[in-house]
Amino acid sequence: MNEQIKAALDQIRPFLQRDGGDVQFIDFTEDGIVKVQLEGHCAGCPHAQMTVKNGIESFLKENFAEVKAVEAVNMYQF
Repeated sequence: MNEQIKAALDQIRPFLQRDGGDVQFIDFTEDGIVKVQLEGHCAGCPHAQMTVKNGIESFLKENFAEVKAVEAVNMYQF
């Protein structure tokens, strides 16, 4: 499943890169949560949460019944 989600994110990535951002797959949990890290301009963008929920989450849920939600995490905060 991880590889399928990564491949789907590869389809979204060009749209984010056009605005100077990117997305990286972090994890797919047992309870159906996809964890991603926004990078570049997306990481600090005031619309980042909307990008995650209305863009990435919607796309992944449409393509994978197993995906229940998408959460943005910051791997550098630890």
